[in-house]
Amino acid sequence: MNYQETIDFLFAQFPAFQKDGSSAYKPGLERVLQLSELVGNPHGKFKSVHLAGTNGKGSTSHMLASVLQEAGYKVGLFTSPHLKDFRERIKINGKEISQEYVVDFVSKFKISASEISPSFFEYTTVMAFEFFAKEKVDIAIIETGLGGRLDCSNIITPEVSVITNIGLDHVQFLGNTLGEIAKEKAGIIKYKVPVVIGRKQGETVSIFDFFAHNNNSKIIWAEAIDSDLKTDLKGWYQKENIKTAIATLQLLQDKWSVPSEAIKQGLLNVVRNTGLQGRWQQLSSAPKIICDTGHNEDGIKQITNQLKSENYNQLHIVWGMVNDKDASTVLKLLPSEAKYYWCKPDMPRGLSAEQLSEKGMNLNLVGASFSSVAEAKNAAMKSAKSNDFIFIGGSTFVVAEVI
Repeated sequence: MNYQETIDFLFAQFPAFQKDGSSAYKPGLERVLQLSELVGNPHGKFKSVHLAGTNGKGSTSHMLASVLQEAGYKVGLFTSPHLKDFRERIKINGKEISQEYVVDFVSKFKISASEISPSFFEYTTVMAFEFFAKEKVDIAIIETGLGGRLDCSNIITPEVSVITNIGLDHVQFLGNTLGEIAKEKAGIIKYKVPVVIGRKQGETVSIFDFFAHNNNSKIIWAEAIDSDLKTDLKGWYQKENIKTAIATLQLLQDKWSVPSEAIKQGLLNVVRNTGLQGRWQQLSSAPKIICDTGHNEDGIKQITNQLKSENYNQLHIVWGMVNDKDASTVLKLLPSEAKYYWCKPDMPRGLSAEQLSEKGMNLNLVGASFSSVAEAKNAAMKSAKSNDFIFIGGSTFVVAEVI
C-alpha cells in the first residue's frame, strides 16, 4: 500500500471519531494495552507529559513542546485531530512522522491488529508511542483524545499530568455537569505524579483535590502563576495556557534543565517550532480574516470576547458545525450584528447549512446558506470591504478547509 491507501485503510478498518463521531468511541484500556503489547509495549520506553482538558490542551501541548525544543531536548508531540494531513498528529521537534513510517507500521501490524479490533485513535496512539520509543525522544508531550480516565493514551505514566480546564463538551460520553466531566479528566492523575490544573473552577476544585490527595500527587493551580511572558499565538485565551505551560515547566525543573531564555523563546516561537495552526490565525488583511478552531461553549465565549476588541466596519462570520454539538447553545453566544455565511464542513458528521441557518434565524442571526466552506468564504470575501472583518470557525473541520 502507498501512503494514501494506508490512510484510507486506517479510516475504513478502524472507526475514527473525527470522521464517524460517537460510533467510533470505544472507551476502556483493554484493546490499547493488547495492541501496545503486540508492538512491544512502547508506552513504557519514553518520558512524557500527559494533558487533558476541554479547551487549551492543544495549544498548551505545543507551547511545552516548543519550549523543550528550545532547551535542546528531542521532543515528541502527539495531538489530535489533524487539520490537513494525518501526520500532523505525530511529530518530533516539529517534524511530522514520515509517510514511509506510517505505511511500514500499518503493513507490519494490520493483520494482528485487526483481530484486536481497535479504534482509529487506539491504533494511532500506539503508532505514536512506538515511533517515539524507536526514535529515543527525551520526552513526549501527549494529548488525550477524549476525556481522560478511559482515553487510550492513559496507559502512560508521565512526569507531570496536566488538566487545562473543564467545559461542557462531549457530554454524551463524559457527563452532563462540570463535576462529572472533571472526574473523567482527573482519571489521568497517577500515583505520586504531580498535576497542574489550568483553571480553578468552583465545581471542580474539590474533585481535583480529592484525586490528587488519593494519589499522593502534588497539585499546582496555574492561575496562581504570575507571568508577563508572551507567545506568538494571538488568541486572548492563550494567557491562561501560558500560565499552565509555565506551571508544568516549573514542575519539570526538578529533573529537566529548562533555562528561562528557552521558556521565553519557546513561547514566542510556537508556530515556527511546532507548526501549530488554527488558533486565532490570520489568513489575510484588508479585509482582516481570522480563523479559530474553538467549537464548544467555553471556546466560543473566548472568541466572541476577542471579537469585541477588533476594529471593523462590518463583521462577517463564516460558520459551520458538526451534527453532534448543541448548535443552539453555541449560536446564542454569537453577535447578532454580524452577517452570516452558513456552511457544512466536508465530512459525514457535518451539520447542513440549511439546518444551521434555521437555528440561526431563531436567534436573529441573519445570513445565507452555502453548499461548501469554500463557497461561503468566497462569498464573504466578495461582500466584505477592506475595513471589514471576516471570522471563520465553528468547527475544527471548517478551519481545516480554509488554511
